[in-house]
Amino acid sequence: MVSKKSRSEVRVNKHKKLRNRFSGTAERPRLAVFRSNNHMYAQIIDDTVGKTLVSASTVQKDVKAELEKTNNVDAAAYLGTVIAKKAIEQGINTVVFDRGGFIFHGKVKALADAAREAGLEF
Repeated sequence: MVSKKSRSEVRVNKHKKLRNRFSGTAERPRLAVFRSNNHMYAQIIDDTVGKTLVSASTVQKDVKAELEKTNNVDAAAYLGTVIAKKAIEQGINTVVFDRGGFIFHGKVKALADAAREAGLEF
């Protein structure tokens, strides 16, 4: 009998394959995205040092106060603008986008597009 892997297991395997192809450096850090059923998280990481430079999520009070719901496309787009503004304040203009094994569609795409519009390049 064929056993089917869970979607989360498939996503983790995809993410491992993606991470083999690129990593964040000091000049061009990695914008990592994670989404759960209720929230979205984004962080900009320098993989050479293993340090998170900037982070934002829909769990944070200042972000959550601006949102009606924390798990829809509008919330993802708002989070994209927040992370981009924080990154630009830190002097980060170009990043490598890490979709975290998620399909580049819907919430992940909304976050990426909003970050691009707010000034991040990738």
